[in-house]
Amino acid sequence: MLRYATDWLGVYREQVNALNVYPVPDGDTGTNMHLTMQSVRRELDTCEETSMPQVARAISYGALLGARGNSGVILSQLLKGFAEVIKDQKVVDAPTLARAFQAAQRVGYGAVMKPVEGTILTVARGVAEGARGDDIETVLEQALFKGQELLDQTPEMLPALKQAGVIDSGGQGYLYIVQGMLAQLRGEALPPAPDITSYAQEQFENEEFGFCTEFLMSEATKPIEEIRELVTPFGDSLLVVGAEGYVKGHIHTNEPDQLLATVGRYGKMLKTKVEDMSEQHTEILGMAGSAARAEEEVPASGLVAVASGYGLVKLFRSLGARIVSGGQTANPSVQDIVDAVRSVSAERVVILPNNKNVLMAAEKAMELMEGRAVVVPTRTLGQGMGAALNFSPDTPAEDLKEAMTEAAGAVTTLEVTRASRTTNITVKDGRTLDIKEGDVIGLMDDELVQSGGSPDDSVLEMLGRHYEGQEIITVFGGPQKTQDDLDALADRIGAAHAGAEVETHLGGPDLYDYLVTLE
Repeated sequence: MLRYATDWLGVYREQVNALNVYPVPDGDTGTNMHLTMQSVRRELDTCEETSMPQVARAISYGALLGARGNSGVILSQLLKGFAEVIKDQKVVDAPTLARAFQAAQRVGYGAVMKPVEGTILTVARGVAEGARGDDIETVLEQALFKGQELLDQTPEMLPALKQAGVIDSGGQGYLYIVQGMLAQLRGEALPPAPDITSYAQEQFENEEFGFCTEFLMSEATKPIEEIRELVTPFGDSLLVVGAEGYVKGHIHTNEPDQLLATVGRYGKMLKTKVEDMSEQHTEILGMAGSAARAEEEVPASGLVAVASGYGLVKLFRSLGARIVSGGQTANPSVQDIVDAVRSVSAERVVILPNNKNVLMAAEKAMELMEGRAVVVPTRTLGQGMGAALNFSPDTPAEDLKEAMTEAAGAVTTLEVTRASRTTNITVKDGRTLDIKEGDVIGLMDDELVQSGGSPDDSVLEMLGRHYEGQEIITVFGGPQKTQDDLDALADRIGAAHAGAEVETHLGGPDLYDYLVTLE
């Protein structure tokens, strides 16, 4: 049911986006809820399906790890409550399903510091109140009926909704999930996606806080309550939740870099995301204008890139790419890549996997798209950037492939991260590296070449061995690095390699101290 509900929500994703005006009119509620559900599906695909505890954990764990945006984080808490009820059951019957929806509502409300009526929480309450009946189908039908009744009332509860003349987007998304569950039970086919002719965001200006900032952290050294207090002064729309040793945070702020550096001192930062909401708003207005015009000619080529780290994501997007979230230790599924390709309006789509472990999934997605996609086999984010710089929507994808592959091969990528285990490794030049868990390690084009010292020392040592007179050295700092850190490293690089131009950017890939490209 939840797998099918993911696809059902995907059909209506843009419609939900078009309704999104609260808490900010950034037009991504449908996308964020769909990404959250996709993460649940990934966990379900790898769990033991005959074990209810494992299925329940996949639902809760997958939702928390994949939660995106305000709506996605709240959805993760609704699913957490749902999973807590079913985990000890051998069979989900009608009374159990009803209790699961009721628990979802309780946990959802409990996760929000100041619950607001007229939102997804209100609709979750309606679903919980309506979930009654002697069989599964009746429970879902009644849940949808009562949920829809409260959804229709949301404009009277929130002035922003009434001003825009829309119902709540998150609540609508939640109902589509329940609707998808019922459709699977009945064996109904997926409907066609509705045409979007207007976007409610057109009526609103940009918000006070410009950046939607998220983080996922493990091994936290402070309780969730203290982490919440740490981030509260940075902005609003605050959610900090956790489970199984993970802490997920969401906040709208004008200081994303300082916020992430502050939080990063108290745990291991696994994922970060920073979205410029003014850019999102402008993009939505552009989409609204396009929807109002006659259909335009579809471009020859589109671009899909797998990436993490908000600075890198922003760069790929500026080059025209649709992003699939993922990378090292967080590989996207074949379905995630297929969904992204399908969402791009173009005759054919170029896929950049940007990681050797994602390459196979990208090639499988290409096969499933039956000629609508081609893969440029980029194995690092640096190669992906080199390829993306040579992308042109006006050029056929097959013609782009050779030039983009050649451009990718001209980029050398250096990465600095931490060892996950203790080991001894002999590298290509014959040196044996004695590595302890947690040590700094350096990789060149995804092969281990250095260990020990500080992250900055690692960069300088690798450049000393492998810099070959390239003109530009670009440094991306990981989520725990500040601009001061980058400036200090740039000064050291400039002193050692005076002939190169050094560029620095915040928002490097998750789990890495630095990513450096030479071109």
